[in-house]
Amino acid sequence: MMFTAPGATRTLQFAGSLLLSGMVGTFLLGCSGSGGAVAQGTGGKSSADGSTASGGVTSTGGSSAAGGSMSTGGSVETGGSVATGGSPASGGSMATGTGGTPASGGMATGGVRSTGGATGTGGSVATGGAITTGGITSAGGTTAASGTTAGGSTSTGGMTATGGTTAGGGTSTGGTTATSGTIAGGSTSTGGTKATGGTVSTGGAKLTGGTSATGGQVGSGGTSGMGGATGSGGTTTAVTGPCDVYASGNTPCVAAHSTVRVLLGVYKGSLYQVRRASDNTTKDIGILASGGFADSAVQDTFCSDTTCTISIIYDQSGKGNHLTKAPAGQRKNTPDNEANATALKFTASGHTVYGVHIVAGDGYRNDSTSGIATGDQPETEYMVTSGTFFNSGCCFDYGNAETNNTDDGAATMEAVYFGNSTSWGKGTGTGPWVMADLENGLFAGGDKGPTTTNTPLTSTYVTAIVIGKSGTFALKGGNAQSGPLTTMYDGARPNGYTTMKKQGAIILGMGGDNTDGAQGNFFEGCITSGASSSASDDAVQVNIVAAGYGK
Repeated sequence: MMFTAPGATRTLQFAGSLLLSGMVGTFLLGCSGSGGAVAQGTGGKSSADGSTASGGVTSTGGSSAAGGSMSTGGSVETGGSVATGGSPASGGSMATGTGGTPASGGMATGGVRSTGGATGTGGSVATGGAITTGGITSAGGTTAASGTTAGGSTSTGGMTATGGTTAGGGTSTGGTTATSGTIAGGSTSTGGTKATGGTVSTGGAKLTGGTSATGGQVGSGGTSGMGGATGSGGTTTAVTGPCDVYASGNTPCVAAHSTVRVLLGVYKGSLYQVRRASDNTTKDIGILASGGFADSAVQDTFCSDTTCTISIIYDQSGKGNHLTKAPAGQRKNTPDNEANATALKFTASGHTVYGVHIVAGDGYRNDSTSGIATGDQPETEYMVTSGTFFNSGCCFDYGNAETNNTDDGAATMEAVYFGNSTSWGKGTGTGPWVMADLENGLFAGGDKGPTTTNTPLTSTYVTAIVIGKSGTFALKGGNAQSGPLTTMYDGARPNGYTTMKKQGAIILGMGGDNTDGAQGNFFEGCITSGASSSASDDAVQVNIVAAGYGK
């Protein structure tokens, strides 16, 4: 920055050389203050032979360092000796100029005051020749003997290094670098407090400049900044669900339903929809970013001061096999009811969620499905239900059924059933048991007699599985909160069911002919293409337990 001191220019002789004492020439300034405020030198005292110190240098907010120009903090005394000034600043902020005794020949006591502070990320060179590692220019150090900077590249106008590299050699390792080193508020760097390396703004925040020191303390060199961590930005946690497990075993899900959690890791849609009684409007309930659980707070807000029912349970498999209330059928000639959306509130891994609480008269169905097994094709069906809420009525089912809502005879459906019905078959004790609804029969094993390997499942949360193969089927069950699965039956189908005639509709909470006398709780369920392996079933149980039902 160029300026002319007040008064006439006088010519002085020093060692035969002509020097200008009225015009201070070009000064080596560091990074300029962003505020553009004027900085007044504190000097201005006359030297011994009457020469006036330049003083009052105006900082214009970003002047380029002039390379080898003389530092403003070390004016040449009129007697001809080069002023050595105060102690050199080795990398701190610009000194205010109150320190250092003036040379008897007219040394200026001041120095230049930086009104805006220096940008931490620039790595500018101190005017006395010492490279500042924190990027702040010291203007009050010792003047280089011939006005030459001692080394390093000079600052070209206070621009910040766009790569975030500090002058001390430390590379910014992350975060977004502020490209202009904007000073927030134009704080004055008055005293040599070391810069910390140009801390990188993690979210586009402005650098605040150097902290003002009160009295000419020498900077210690400046520590290189490590960069700053990058903001997470609301990243969604990766989820592995039962359908990911089944897919890895080459039996992918063709239907996946839950009001509790994501069952397929890539699924990003809504889990279910609720209908508000006060105005009959609906609201989709999505998932939380962490863990893939239902965002039940949306339901709570939407349903406050009124009642809500569950109007849709969305299919997560990508097949579009969504469930809505069942239409009229053979055994119930009016449509079924939607379940109360708030009747089954609980926690899973600390998240408040809702299950589907089915009472007699409630039920869901889809008669126009995609990818569901038909005929004698193999499949696996499972649901998480409850061993504390059930009855003996027909039929608390989830799975494959007739597409016309009518009893079409033996082997025309295959669904996992849970309850304590004894009309066709049963296990040991009094139940409840996991059984297969194959139409015109609920089977705990290969015949209608008691199956001694099929034991009651009475835990609050139960895993119930049916695996249908050509000529055989298997039943498995376990505690959905802990432990492994137990095989309740694995063998031949009952007489009359050797070759299946499945039709491929999906039902929840009632029989294939729309019989609606059952009750039960439903938390999640899947249907696969193909019969799953034991390894896949065991891994799915581990996944269910890890979901933290009731915790």
